[in-house]
Amino acid sequence: MEKLLAAINAVRALDPDMPAQVLATLLYVASHDNCHKQAVEEDLGLTPASGSRNTDWLGALNRHKRPGLKLINKAADPANKRRIQLSLTTEGALLINTLRSLLYG
Repeated sequence: MEKLLAAINAVRALDPDMPAQVLATLLYVASHDNCHKQAVEEDLGLTPASGSRNTDWLGALNRHKRPGLKLINKAADPANKRRIQLSLTTEGALLINTLRSLLYG
């Protein structure tokens, strides 16, 4: 449990007010890199509005057009411009590596 608490605190250091839903979205993108936003919503049971809010929080700009956490990239899928592809940024990958180190040594 101490390792899990350390990992959660590493994420909370970026934003102490981050909801669990946003953290779940980050972990989903980390384990399904280059996934579609729709897949995140379906697999996590999120509405499209919640999916957008969560990915905005983790992306470059949040829903209030203020800087987001910059942990994921959001881009139009080249095969279907209406679908949003999600991937980790360099900062996001570094955070995920830190979490892996904290959890698994």
